[in-house]
Amino acid sequence: MDGLVMTGQLLLGLSILIILHEAGHFLAARAFGIRVEKFYLFFDAWGFKLFSFNYKGCEYGIGWLPLGGYVKISGMIDESMDTEQMAGPPQPWEFRSKPAWQRLIVMLGGVTVNIVLGVFIFWMLTLKNGETFIPNDKLPDGIAPGLIGKEIGLQTGDKITAVNGMPVVRFDELTSSKVLMGNTELSIVRGSETKTLQVPGDILEKVSDLGIGQFVEPRVKMSGVMQVAPAGNAEKAGIKAGDSILTVNAKPVAFYDEYKAEIQANKNKQVVISLMRNNQIMELPTQVAEDGTIGIYVSPYFNIPVETVRYGLLASLPVGASKAWGSFMDNAKGLGKVASGEVKANKAFTGPIGIATMFGGTVDWIKFWSLVGLLSMALALMNLLPIPALDGGHAIFLLIEMVKGKPLGDKFMERAQMVGFVILVSLMVFVFGNDILKHVIN
Repeated sequence: MDGLVMTGQLLLGLSILIILHEAGHFLAARAFGIRVEKFYLFFDAWGFKLFSFNYKGCEYGIGWLPLGGYVKISGMIDESMDTEQMAGPPQPWEFRSKPAWQRLIVMLGGVTVNIVLGVFIFWMLTLKNGETFIPNDKLPDGIAPGLIGKEIGLQTGDKITAVNGMPVVRFDELTSSKVLMGNTELSIVRGSETKTLQVPGDILEKVSDLGIGQFVEPRVKMSGVMQVAPAGNAEKAGIKAGDSILTVNAKPVAFYDEYKAEIQANKNKQVVISLMRNNQIMELPTQVAEDGTIGIYVSPYFNIPVETVRYGLLASLPVGASKAWGSFMDNAKGLGKVASGEVKANKAFTGPIGIATMFGGTVDWIKFWSLVGLLSMALALMNLLPIPALDGGHAIFLLIEMVKGKPLGDKFMERAQMVGFVILVSLMVFVFGNDILKHVIN
């Protein structure tokens, strides 16, 4: 059932993005009097389609291959490779008959809609939910670094006060792109000393391998057991919700990171847990599972103060726009790191399986729209890449035409489309294969 819910959310999210992206091209073309012959959600490869109808000279439909969508614009060399149409004389309603600036607007219509949609989604989410965050100055016990954090020199109890000289106001700034993109400087208070540490350029790759929790988390005191998994090791040992864990194998675990470290260090072993229940101390032998858990839920953030800032309709717009643009730039910087070799491509790209996993097996509309907003900005960036067959490739050729004063030849455009098609298919094979491999290994 979880798989169906994840797949359903993925298809719904992608359908919204594809339809609106193609609508951007469609509406821009119609605005300039250019005929649009087809408008398809998903591809009707080899002529197979799930559904179609004609309205005012345009065929609307749903294809069977869920790898995107398209609009077929008259008089344009695109992925349909309709060279027969291009052999005839130009017609006034065709794409090729229009001025280059109009064709450029048509090509950028989809990207424009994706950016506007992303900004709108983040605007509405900010209006509804505001911003909830952990104030960095309200963490008296500092941080609890994971394996990655310790590797760069962070220690338990450190207080990170600035990133590249700018004060850290919200704890989540420490796990944001301005740190995870690497080559940044952290200012740290350790006891009575102030130190600086360098974050290496390849930290994003390590985080993608081990998870953000292995970089840095707030250091918080242990809270009581909130839930006990039915039939789990903790329940078998007699641990109950409301118990307060004091020690593991006689080692005090006043902080959550201490508890987690002791449990993780005893995978597949039995530990003795000392706990307080109704003002009585009890010692219960408990088996630790292979994954380093005992079957209890202890909220590490129960004792952390949080603040929420609310915004009105207009005030939430720049906040939402900033979040949307930030995600766009994060993706752009990530691609730059892949191009420079600082991050491996197989660590940077996520395919449909990974995206479906992000949506999860339950319907959470806040999470759903947040992911759709992020995907909308990512789709805008990907379509701007200067690859033939993508909007960015078409835009580059049109800019060259505007500089030269005449269009590029049809033969060149046909070959460029073929090259672009091969590149895109190769990328799809890589992303799908990488996606499957990552989930098989995990």
